[in-house]
Formats: sequence, C-alpha cells, structure tokens
Amino acid sequence: MLRRILVANRGEIAVRVIRTCQRLGVETVLTVSDADAESLPARLADRVIRIGPATATASYLDVEAVVGAAIGAGVDGVHPGYGFLSENARFARGCAAAGIIFIGPEPATLAATGDKLAAREHAIAAGLPVLPGGHVSVGHGGRDSGGAADAGGRWVEGGTAANGDTAVEGGAAAEASAVAGRIGFPVLVKAAGGGGGRGLRVVRDPGELEHAVAVASAEAQAAFGDPRVYLERYVERGRHVEVQILGDGERVVHLGDRDCSVQRRYQKLVEEAPAPGLGDGLRQRLRAAAVALGVRLKYRGAGTVEFLVDVDSIDTGANDTGSTDTGANDTGSTDTGATDTGATDTGATDTGRPEFYFLEVNARIQVEHPVTEAITGIDIVAEQLAMAEGRPLRLAQEDITFTGHAIEVRLNAEDPGRDFQPSPGTITRAVFPCGPGVRVDTHVQAGATVPPYYDSLLAKVIAQAGERDGALATLRAALDRCVVEGVTTNLDMHRALLADPEFAAGGVDTGYLGRWLTGRRRLTEASAGANAGASSSGASSRGDRSPGDMGHG
Repeated sequence: MLRRILVANRGEIAVRVIRTCQRLGVETVLTVSDADAESLPARLADRVIRIGPATATASYLDVEAVVGAAIGAGVDGVHPGYGFLSENARFARGCAAAGIIFIGPEPATLAATGDKLAAREHAIAAGLPVLPGGHVSVGHGGRDSGGAADAGGRWVEGGTAANGDTAVEGGAAAEASAVAGRIGFPVLVKAAGGGGGRGLRVVRDPGELEHAVAVASAEAQAAFGDPRVYLERYVERGRHVEVQILGDGERVVHLGDRDCSVQRRYQKLVEEAPAPGLGDGLRQRLRAAAVALGVRLKYRGAGTVEFLVDVDSIDTGANDTGSTDTGANDTGSTDTGATDTGATDTGATDTGRPEFYFLEVNARIQVEHPVTEAITGIDIVAEQLAMAEGRPLRLAQEDITFTGHAIEVRLNAEDPGRDFQPSPGTITRAVFPCGPGVRVDTHVQAGATVPPYYDSLLAKVIAQAGERDGALATLRAALDRCVVEGVTTNLDMHRALLADPEFAAGGVDTGYLGRWLTGRRRLTEASAGANAGASSSGASSRGDRSPGDMGHG
C-alpha cells in the first residue's frame, strides 16, 4: 500500500502527481534543487527535500541523491514523472534494492525499451513492422560489433534480419555505407540509447553520411553515455501517432491513440486525441500492435508505443471523424500476445508497403497524457499508483470508451522570433483560462521564477469538445484568455497556428510546422521590405503589426 511517495521531478508534472495523491490521501515528499525550493510544487507537497544545486546533473539526475532522499523520508514508493530519471533502469534498481516501489515498469523493461536496438528486436518478435535499417559499429564490442535481429528478435552477429535490417563487418563508415546502399537514401541516423532529437541526423547525400554518423555518435555519447547509432530509411511524409497502454505485467489494454505530428526538431508542441483522419482499420491495427508489444514486454505501468504513419501509403479515411469510439470491438482488447491478429498484421497496403512503422516505447507517463485522460475520463496517474501496488488492471478493454476530441498546446518560455531561444526570468503576470472543456496543467504563477537550467515548459492548455472543430474553437478561445508577462512565450505562435487552415483540416505530417514557420518568416520579411520601401519613397505608414510577426506571448 502506497501511503507516502517521493515525487522525483519538478514543474507541471510534479504538480500533476501531487494533485492525484492529494485526492487519494497519499502523502507526498518532493525532491527539489536549490532553484526550485520556492516553486509551486514545493508549496503543494507535504514535505520538501533539497537534493542539490540548480544544475540537473547535480540534483534531479543524481541517482544516489534521489534514492538517499527516498530512504531518509521513509517513503513507500517513488514517482519519477517524465524526463530526468523516469526511464533510468539503474534508478529503478536502486529503488528496489532499498525496498522502495518504483512507480513504473520493471528495470528489465526499462533496459529493453531504453535501448532502441533492443526495442526493435522486441517489436519484430511481436510482429510489428519496423523501418528497414541496420546497426553501425561504433564504440565497444559485443552486440556493437555488427548484426541484426532475426524474425524471432534474436541478435545475429553480422547477419541480415527478416525485416531487411542489415549490418556488415568492418569500420563504421563502411558499415553505414553498406546499410544505406541497401535501404536507399535519404536515411536517418539515430542514437541507440536515447531520444529527444539528440544523436539524430537526416542524410540525403551519400557524401555526407560518414560525417553524420560521427556527429550523431558523438552527440549520443555526450547526451546518453552511449555512442551507438543505427540507420533507418527516412520517411519523407510521416505522421507521429502513438498509443497509450496500461499493463499489470500480464494483461495490457490501450487507452486510444494520439497525434503528435506538430513538432520542431523532434520536440512536440501540439498533441491531440484521437489522431484525426485515420481510417477505422488503420486505427485498430495501430492500437492492436501497441497492445501486442506490451504483452511481449510483460509491461507493467503506463507507457506509450510510438509509430510513424507513412502518409503516402494510407487511405486517410475521410468518413472517420474519430469523435466517438466505444472500443468495444477493438482487436487490441484481447490479451493474445504474439498471435494477436493485430500483431502479426504488418498493416501493409495492397502495394505491400506498410502503412505504419514502430518507432519506440516511452516507458513512463507522457507530457501529452491529458488529452487521453480527457477523452477516456481515466486518471492515468491513479492507475500508475494502483499497478505499482501490485493490483491487477482495474480496466477491461471493453470498459474503456472514447468520447469527443481533445487538443493540447505546450506553452513554453521561448521566443519563436529568435529561433525559439529560451526565455528565463520572472513571471510578473499569469492568467490562465478556466471553464467547461478547458484544463490547464501548470506550475507557474505571478512571481514565479523560470530558471535557465531546465525544460522551458510553463503550462499545457487542453481543450475538449464533442468533435474536433469544437475542441479547436474552445482552445482558440482559451488561448485568447491566456496572459503571461515577464518572459517571452510561444503563446502568439500557438494562436496563429490554430488559425491556419491546414492545421484546422487535421492530419498534418511532421514536416508541417517547419513549412509553416518558414512561410511566416518569409511573410514577415516581405512585409518588412515593403514597409522599408514605402518609408524610403516618402509614403506614410501606420506601423501596423505584420500578420507574420510572431511577437511575444
């Protein structure tokens, strides 16, 4: 029984976890750095323990300090939130060794999902389609000396996988060239041991491959302590669609899908549930594939299986509004493991080209979990606590219904007009909307300090309605009522984005935001040029704000 837990995180997710614990009568202890000692989460927690200076490596990422705080506070469990130590297998093992429940997957699961090469092996074994690619030998030996996963997910040294993965012996440059020659350009160089856009490079020119592999490997080593990289075929027009799962180690259910395709440098900015414009068949295959992988992993806790949907290969399903889905007939509802019909169905079209590919597993709660909670009515944090206590899943798939549509935007302290430069400082005024269909998850108020050491997320604004157009209208109105002063934010950018016809139509791909930002920048430059020309010719100008000016939030 969890009576007292340590919240090993900061910001809005710390507030989110503390709120659910308060509702359930669970005492909370919060670890903070010196920079967060006066934060809102620190005021809400029952007890606060300082664990180090402001830098994350000396505080929130210090395994020994956090485990020591948990032991000293006499807690029953530790909730890691997202980021920081949330997917750190060593941290989970440290908690277990101290007799403390880690509120998340088992350490072995974290190790399997945290290593993207191992995760690919499990996906292949579960019958999920993966992008053609191969491993590049950099760093240390053993598995890193070259090989591929066979049809059963086993590693074969110097082998060729059943799905087309290839790795050859020799130097990293020769291996990379061989893999790229097999799968074709463009290719994506990816870090094996981490994510978040680090150790990631798109390569279109064969002459740039060797350099890209070296740079990606160096970034991966610096960020994750693991230099390994691999290559995958790069999909030019893809959508990032993910499926939320819950598991108790034996049975797995899904809580529907989300679309997170509005990204900048692989960082999500807008998320929605369900993913718009997917045909019923494709949606069910995605959900069933996620469940099958969860079963394969004997997954316990909350997690997300991420997929890349190939836009050029799918029927967009114009008649699928996604507004109400009971999920009662979802093939993902049965716990059949590798023989699940959704698991062995690769989702191929009549041309034989898969509609979607497995990307990775996020073995933790996601930033964007509120949109799933909005359409299911399920408190995911509460379910995490229940499963951590060893209870079986309280939900059967047929009990989970999906109603309406929800959209979330991430309000960050950054300046879109200056290439999203972070904007630390003190918030002098903060006004967030409330009302039917609106939810705000935040950790800031007037007077709050935005330190320069961490992620720039200030708040998540979520809107829900019976259908997507209504959710968009509610979110637009909510953002119009938002006020954040003292730091620069991306609020105006979000307002303009929601007014864009392409986004309003739904189903944008991951390249959409880059194209949209480029278009706005060109419009701003053209407007500035026109104004300068008018001034030089003696024409008067009112100095109206350019429609392309991103401004400040």
